[in-house]
Amino acid sequence: MDDLTHQDIGQMQMYVNYYTRELMNEGDNPPIGILLCAEKSDTLVKYTLPEDNSQIFASKYMPYLPTEEELKRELNINEFTKLDNN
Repeated sequence: MDDLTHQDIGQMQMYVNYYTRELMNEGDNPPIGILLCAEKSDTLVKYTLPEDNSQIFASKYMPYLPTEEELKRELNINEFTKLDNN
């Protein structure tokens, strides 16, 4: 429920590395870490994680579901199109 810190990212990286080195079995997909926080800094994430990171994800936690209008604004979508399931 707090802002994201570099300590949070480092701790998650340690957990992911430990799991990868000690607990993975042959054929397992690599583990990922997901950090949910009240606020995140893209700059903090960018410089705390390695450039080739594909295992740690940080996102702002939203304690409510956004409205359709909020989703459209966030995704920069002017109109949703319904897909035909036929």
